[in-house]
Amino acid sequence: MKVRWLNLKQHRNVVLLVGTTLLLELIYLSADAQDGKAGIKEASDKVRSYFATGVDLMYGVGAVVGLIGAVKVYQKWSSGDPDTSRVASAWFGSCIFLVVVATVLRSFFGITT
Repeated sequence: MKVRWLNLKQHRNVVLLVGTTLLLELIYLSADAQDGKAGIKEASDKVRSYFATGVDLMYGVGAVVGLIGAVKVYQKWSSGDPDTSRVASAWFGSCIFLVVVATVLRSFFGITT
């Protein structure tokens, strides 16, 4: 199979077509552009509206992680494994981390529920 290259005229036409398409796209986008402050305010309001649900989700994940950790620690403790305290502290720390992150994010964004 032989590769066929574009000649100069075809090359110019392709560049012209791509350039025209990009120019029309820029014109279209600039016509739909809104005020930057209004867009940022709208995005901030949307994030704030979903935040309470996200915090509840983080608390739920923390509860599930805590239950799984409690079962694993109990299994290790029952079998007499020597590193039970290390595993217990790791699971407890992950639960505390989820609660602290949710609380810190709530206070950072100034959201009261």
